Amino acid sequence: MEDRFERLIRSVERGVIWMAGAGAFVVLVQMLWISYGVFTRYGLGKPDRMVTEATALLLFPVAFAGLGYALKEDAFPKVTMLTDQLSSGVQRFFNILNHGLMLAVGSFFAYAGVSATIRSFNSGVASEILHWPRYLFWAPGAFALVLFSIYVGLRLIRLIRSAPLSGEQ
Repeated sequence: MEDRFERLIRSVERGVIWMAGAGAFVVLVQMLWISYGVFTRYGLGKPDRMVTEATALLLFPVAFAGLGYALKEDAFPKVTMLTDQLSSGVQRFFNILNHGLMLAVGSFFAYAGVSATIRSFNSGVASEILHWPRYLFWAPGAFALVLFSIYVGLRLIRLIRSAPLSGEQ
């Protein structure tokens, strides 16, 4: 059972890495598009109206694409000056509490993202200038949030099931 659980976590981690890579690709596209917009505005004197809207719409999926990867790499900002002074049992408790809070917040945002994706798909709303369907911008962010919620949930289960460290009370 344990081996299958660890394989499940590793497969979700592969999805997390791919999502972060997709987010990096979108950032590259944004960088090139913004550079093109700056060139057309100041070099040619003809601003590109699409740059601002496209960049704004692409911010949502990019904002959440790296959440799971940050968790995998333990790259979330945290202050450990106080918690390092606590016993290992109390540190474990706070780690479980932290993962529980991440699961609650991530699940809330995942629900909101999926709900927004479905509503924008059903309404057929499109962006004002690009005329691209809005759900295409909501869906990747919603998927990233669902993936993050699954991943943090699996990590939380692993934390709860793991044996306490020696000396833990």
